[in-house]
Amino acid sequence: MARRLPKNSGFTDLVLSVENPFCCECGRRMQVRKHRHRRIYSLEGPLHLVCKLLQCADVSCPNHHHTFSPEREWLVTMPYWLIAWDVFCWLGHRRFARHWSVPQLCAELLDRFKITLSEDAIEDYLQRYQCMLAARQQDPAQLEKEYQKTHHVILSIDGLQPEKGHETLYVVRELRQQRVWFAEALLSSATSEIRPLIVKARDWAKRLKRPVRLWMSDKQDAFVKTIAEEFPGKPHRYCGNHFLRDLAKPMLELDSHAKVQMRRKIRGLRAIEREVLKLRTTERSERDHEHLPALLASETNGLEVVLDYCAAVRGILNDSQGGPLHPPGVRMSQALGEVEQSLRRNVRLKKRGTRNRCWSVWRVASTKEEA
Repeated sequence: MARRLPKNSGFTDLVLSVENPFCCECGRRMQVRKHRHRRIYSLEGPLHLVCKLLQCADVSCPNHHHTFSPEREWLVTMPYWLIAWDVFCWLGHRRFARHWSVPQLCAELLDRFKITLSEDAIEDYLQRYQCMLAARQQDPAQLEKEYQKTHHVILSIDGLQPEKGHETLYVVRELRQQRVWFAEALLSSATSEIRPLIVKARDWAKRLKRPVRLWMSDKQDAFVKTIAEEFPGKPHRYCGNHFLRDLAKPMLELDSHAKVQMRRKIRGLRAIEREVLKLRTTERSERDHEHLPALLASETNGLEVVLDYCAAVRGILNDSQGGPLHPPGVRMSQALGEVEQSLRRNVRLKKRGTRNRCWSVWRVASTKEEA
């Protein structure tokens, strides 16, 4: 990240001084040793901070070898930052509350506030924002304030593994306030590694002076054993989501088999797309012919419709969301049925250039009853 901004005339000078200019050791008035110049971006415009650094003039004073910075400097920005606090908060709110992407943040800062920041710099500030937010969420004073009206807490623990072989992120949540207490990545689910998390949750509950009403988890052996030892007599319930998934396992296996059968029968999408792209290239090369402009326009629209249908069918085949209550195989069958009905309507229109190609896609996608 760059640490300096160009020196131009667009910066507004802001002179900052120490609030108490008298030495806390000897009581003498301190003198200005030097000035620190900083140029930063703010939402109101670029600022040039002129910070007066004070030093005690008495050689025998312990503060003679120390310089004192203005307190107001840290209310404007942090050390080594290129942005003020208002820009920092603006970035965090847009990223985590509105889910803006980093390129979108970079472009908006440039267009709206004339602030030039690289994507690497923005990612670095967002990482610091996450650290500050996590620290605030675990602040004891903040937790006590949040749980003033809560008489007891309900805790849950679950592991999130992105891919096999990677570390599993174990998250401890409090369900009454729907708040994540803490999370830690572990290499295994052994009892010796799970125990510190349960002990930490117990310490948090003691610090808040709120009794634990019950625990919820997927009933792994390590969870059951450790919770029984650290929270004797407390109920330990099976997570409803895991219970539903286990109960629906036979149905999900049949649903997965149906998806495989549907994907096996729906073939030829890529071949149709190649043919359409080839025809579109040929028609564009002939567009300058004096007798074909109107005809080629109709044909081109038909080719675009076919490509849209192919993209829709491919998206349906790649959809694996839904869970036990909305099986993806059933959703796939319903979506393919809707595509089939739409293609039938287009075929009945009998428009030039679209009928044969839409019929080809319909033959590929209309396998709902067969699957």
